[in-house]
Amino acid sequence: MLTKALLSSFVAPLFLMTLAFRAWCVGVFGSRSQSKLPPGPPGHYLLGNTPPKAYPHRHFVRLAEKYGPVFTLRYGSRRLVIITNVEAAVDIMIKQSHNLADRPQAVVAGELIGGGLRIVSMHVGERLRKYRTALHATLQPQSAVKYEPLQMQNARNFILDLLDEPERFIDHAKRYAAGFILGITYGKTTPTSYSDPEVKRINTSMERLTYAIRPGSYLVDSYPFLKYIPWFTSELKRYHQEDMALFHSQVQVVKERMLKNEAHPCFALSLLERQEEFGLSDDELAYLAGSMFGGGADTTAGVLPIVIMAAARHPELQARVRAQLDEVVGCDRLPTFADQNMLSEVCAFVQEVYRWRPLTPTGVPHRATKDVYWKDYVIPAGAEVHACHWAIGRDPEVYPDPDAFKPERWLGEQGKMRDDLKFFNWGFGRRICPGMHVAERSIFMNTALMLWAFEISEDPAHPIDTMAMRDSAIAPPEPFVVRFKPRIMNLREKILSHVE
Repeated sequence: MLTKALLSSFVAPLFLMTLAFRAWCVGVFGSRSQSKLPPGPPGHYLLGNTPPKAYPHRHFVRLAEKYGPVFTLRYGSRRLVIITNVEAAVDIMIKQSHNLADRPQAVVAGELIGGGLRIVSMHVGERLRKYRTALHATLQPQSAVKYEPLQMQNARNFILDLLDEPERFIDHAKRYAAGFILGITYGKTTPTSYSDPEVKRINTSMERLTYAIRPGSYLVDSYPFLKYIPWFTSELKRYHQEDMALFHSQVQVVKERMLKNEAHPCFALSLLERQEEFGLSDDELAYLAGSMFGGGADTTAGVLPIVIMAAARHPELQARVRAQLDEVVGCDRLPTFADQNMLSEVCAFVQEVYRWRPLTPTGVPHRATKDVYWKDYVIPAGAEVHACHWAIGRDPEVYPDPDAFKPERWLGEQGKMRDDLKFFNWGFGRRICPGMHVAERSIFMNTALMLWAFEISEDPAHPIDTMAMRDSAIAPPEPFVVRFKPRIMNLREKILSHVE
């Protein structure tokens, strides 16, 4: 067996040979296709462009000002096309979505950590079809309704947590997300904390994924041949084994409850009961369930602090939402899902949160399976296509005064939600988030309950920096300080006495 030192002696020459071969290929074959690519900044002839050191979505906005709403970057052997306005997103990502249903090769997130089992980075094929069939059967709008009691239960706990320890609102948002997602995924009914060992392990898994999918995080993504060097990827492969052990252990608990006829209805139980019908292996089943928890908890826990941030920074808009809550709901009962159609101010507030501070600012990349045409340009088959949510949400042609937080932009003359204005926070085409209907309900209910129960304000001694977001693929706010003042008499008693 080759030693690590001996392997190291091969890496540099092999690396240089790969670069030289790439340069020759670009010189011989690339000139014709390159001339039709969207423009972009010049880069090193061999290495391409240098990935931004921080906040790539902001970097993309600056590049769009110079090169236009669709531009091209090259990171090593990867060619990236970045979309930064609504018109181009609709023309490319929606109208030509059938040619963009694939994901690019994700060596770290998809192959080494995910083992080819993670749906967010999975290529088009039979496994993806099986996954989506199973998810659709459980998460479609008609099915999402059955989770409302569990969402309401955990949302009430969220309000009680804010009442008891308001300064820990970020932890409480995480607790809500973890409790609800563990309930629908594995049927867990006991109170959940983010300090629970299983929750910590699942969130460690998601933090690794979040870092892995950020452009430029790992050299092996730009130069895939490095994955064949064992010591170079040993830690990443260990991450995969840890994930598999965790996800199998959670499913095993559900199996044991099934044997005792004690299993609560949940996603894992549905998969186990229909495993043969869906054609899932044991590894596929375990990883699909685990991925649903990770994705659902991380996103919901990230959006709720943005809701709180927006409310604290805009007391006049918060008051506008409360006025409608008082008119529709009053002070004697809690808002419910049945009120949603009459609470357009809450819905508009949530939609503006998605646009103003998108949780996935760079979006999730797609891969072109055929040439995609836009105006005078060609996005060649094999290219990565990134619809940058941050930049798209700041398109002044569609969202005037885009840096301002304006929920009213989502409302028509009659105060109803507009159906001609959209934002693409859940993704595009066939790769749109399958859990979006469940997630939308979670954010709506928690927002309605918070703004009904509390007046949220900024602490003058600790002003909020609304641009202080985590520099990662999933970007919640950095910690900040707010005040929660109860506005409902006997709030605790009303929360505890609520009956579905």
